[in-house]
Amino acid sequence: MAKNAIVGQSGGPTAVINASLAGVYKACVEQGADCVYGMCNGIQGLLQKNVVDLSEKLPTSLEVELLKRTPASFLGSCRYKLPKLDSDDTTVYETLFAILEELEIAWFFYIGGNDSMDTIAKLSEYGRRIGSDIKFVGVPKTIDNDLMVTDHTPGYGSAAKYIATVMKELVRDGLVYDTRAVLIVEIMGRNAGWLTAAAALAKGDDCEGVDMICLPEVPFDVDKFIADIDELQKTKKSLVIAVSEGIKLADGRYVCELAADEVSADVFGHKNLTGTARYLADRVGAALGTKTRAVELSTLQRCASHIASDTDIEEAFMAGAAAANAAADGQTGVMIALKRLSDCPYQCVTEAHDIHAVANLEKTIPLEWINDEHTDLLPAFHAYARPLIHGEPSQMYVDGLPRHIYMK
Repeated sequence: MAKNAIVGQSGGPTAVINASLAGVYKACVEQGADCVYGMCNGIQGLLQKNVVDLSEKLPTSLEVELLKRTPASFLGSCRYKLPKLDSDDTTVYETLFAILEELEIAWFFYIGGNDSMDTIAKLSEYGRRIGSDIKFVGVPKTIDNDLMVTDHTPGYGSAAKYIATVMKELVRDGLVYDTRAVLIVEIMGRNAGWLTAAAALAKGDDCEGVDMICLPEVPFDVDKFIADIDELQKTKKSLVIAVSEGIKLADGRYVCELAADEVSADVFGHKNLTGTARYLADRVGAALGTKTRAVELSTLQRCASHIASDTDIEEAFMAGAAAANAAADGQTGVMIALKRLSDCPYQCVTEAHDIHAVANLEKTIPLEWINDEHTDLLPAFHAYARPLIHGEPSQMYVDGLPRHIYMK
C-alpha cells in the first residue's frame, strides 16, 4: 500500500498560511511520502474528491519558496462544520474515510484555527473508533492568536506587524492639521484582542503612538468612551484610537449590534462583526461636535504579505514541517504548537499537544497585561509581541510588484 499524505487549508487566510503548506509538503517528501495531495477548498472540497497532486503544482524549489511568500490560501479554503460524533447520521464520516482509503492516505494535515482543530479532533476520534491507521495532525493558523497551548499562532506576527505599521502612518497623517479630529480604527478580533493590542507597538522614539486602545477582554462603555475622548481633546486636538471589532457592553452585546437591527452568523454560529468604528465615530461626532472618521482594516490585516514578518514565515514553515514529522513518528490527534524558550534572545521550538487541549477553546490577553484604565498595553505585552514582528523577507519582484504563485 502506498504511503500518501493529504493537506488542506481552512478558515480565514493569513499572510503565511502557505508557508505552513510548504513546510508540510517539503517534510512529507523528505519523510518518503509517495504522493502529497492537496484538498481544494478543504474538507468541503475533499467530500467532492477535489484534490490535486502537489508535486505537479510545486515542481521545483523555486515554487516552494514563492509559496512561502504568497498570501491567501493556495489550495482555497472553506468554513465547513463536521457533524457531532454522537449524531446518528455518520454518512459524512463514512464518505470522507472511504475517499481517504481510496487515495491510500496515511497522513492527514489540516492548517487552520479553532474550528479546523475541531475538525482534526473529530476525524481522529472517528478514526480511532473504526480502527483506522490514518494519522491526523493539526497545523495552527490564525491572525487572531487565540489558540490554546501554543505561545502564539503563525499568522499573528505578520498581521501585528501590518497593524503597528499602519497605525504609525495614521498617527503621522492625523497630526498634519491643527483641527479637532478623531480617527477610530477598527481591527479584527472577536473575543480576543491580540490584533488590536498590536496597535500599541506603534509607539516609539519616532511616534507618539495611538491615544486609546479598546479590547474585548474588558467591558466597553460607550458614554465613558465619549467622555474620555472629550477629556483627551482638552490637551490634544487630533486623536487616533484603535478598537476591536469585538468590543462588548457589560451585558454581553457587541457594540456593532447597537448599529444593526440584526447581525448574521456563519455556520459555526460566529456573528459577523462589522461597523463598530463607524457607529462609535457617529456617536462621538454627534456628542462632541468634532470631526470623526472611521477606518476598517478588514481583510488587509490577513493578506498583506508585502509587510510580512520573516520570523512569522519561518515559524509557519517550521510548524508545517513539524506536523509532517509528527505524523511520520506515528502521532495522531495532535496539534503542533510553538513553544517560546526565551524573549531575548528570542528562541522558539515546536511541540505536539493533544488536540482536545485546543479545539473549541480560546486564549485571550492576560488582564495583567492591560493598564488599569483599560486603554493601553503594559511592557509584558511588548516583550511578548515585539520578537514576532521582526525581520523582512526577501521578495522576488517582477515589473515592480511582488511575485506570487497560484493555481490556475
